[in-house]
Amino acid sequence: MKKLISSALVLCTLSLTTVTVFNSCSSDDDTTITPNPSNVNIDPNNFKIALNSGDKLVLDANVTYTMTGPVIVNNGAEITIPAGTKINCTGGTNTYLAVAQGGKIFSNGTAANPVIFTSTTAKKSDWGGIVICGKAPINAGETAVSEVATLPYGGNIANDNSGSITYTQIRYAGARFNASKEYNGLSLFGVGNGTKIDGVSVIDGADDGIEFFGGTVNVSNIVSVNNDDDAFDWTEGWNGTATNVFTKRTGATVGNRGIEGDNNANNRSKEPRSNPTIKNATFIGFTTSDTEGVGTNIFREGTSATLDNIVFSGWERAITIQHDESVTLLNGKNKFTNIKFDNVTTKAVTIASATGSLPVPAADGTYSENANAVGAGNGTANPTWASGWAGL
Repeated sequence: MKKLISSALVLCTLSLTTVTVFNSCSSDDDTTITPNPSNVNIDPNNFKIALNSGDKLVLDANVTYTMTGPVIVNNGAEITIPAGTKINCTGGTNTYLAVAQGGKIFSNGTAANPVIFTSTTAKKSDWGGIVICGKAPINAGETAVSEVATLPYGGNIANDNSGSITYTQIRYAGARFNASKEYNGLSLFGVGNGTKIDGVSVIDGADDGIEFFGGTVNVSNIVSVNNDDDAFDWTEGWNGTATNVFTKRTGATVGNRGIEGDNNANNRSKEPRSNPTIKNATFIGFTTSDTEGVGTNIFREGTSATLDNIVFSGWERAITIQHDESVTLLNGKNKFTNIKFDNVTTKAVTIASATGSLPVPAADGTYSENANAVGAGNGTANPTWASGWAGL
């Protein structure tokens, strides 16, 4: 779902906990942070806070937190979440974790002890999600402002560093303001490739699993299952890589697209053009139509892309290339290699820009098939690399 959700705050209820607040040297503004616990007041049972330059908040893995409002990590501030930390979230659209430009998050889960963001009632849209705003290039302008909380994002620092997220679950996110405005599980706005995203599982969200708004960030070991909108979404000039991706619809009314790839809706040729590389991925649909038309993985609005070792399973249409600009870049260009189609009605179509254009079969050379392609690792079965930590 194409929405700017940039300033998301994390609201988590914290059981009484030990929280360390201290300073370190920030590479962004050379702010010196010295121990100052009185600078940050936290109620573990009502966690909401704005961290400012010089603040470094370290949570305690021995405490179960409950987010009840926004947590904002502003420029020059940091939040560290140790392996094994559990954060129960409640509060709908008022509860989210947002990292502003120059702020940093360190969600330090491990395969044995993931960080878990979940909800107090285990219902979709119980809270917002995680939003990170960086300074990497976008094509929505030199910079842009996110729809929620008006946080700026974008710039010219391709290797911008917003911290790292490893082995982290995000559950029951996607709180909605209205039918056209809601959070994703993980929203990456202009995030640079100095940021590490390795091991993120978004499950049972009410909107997209993960969405990229421009930027250059590379991601790996990504799970997106049972989310109500697109599993894996990009727009505004994302130029990064995604390696080891597993997405799945679990019912006819859950989710619609595996991939929704866009460049720029207002100027389809805008640079930097969206042109990600996706390798070792499985996208599982439910072989039905849905509220956004025939279920598919769509490449449109001028995006390019390179995909290799991909399993598309359970789709009415596995690949749809729409709008002249994307058709020119992808149709017949062999940008989809080592593809396995499983339980697919139509493998690939193109749709021209003109109003009323109908889908036609994609040209020869658009994709190459490989019946032995394993996608995320085990074909349509859960990948070994997601065992345990991802919560599948």
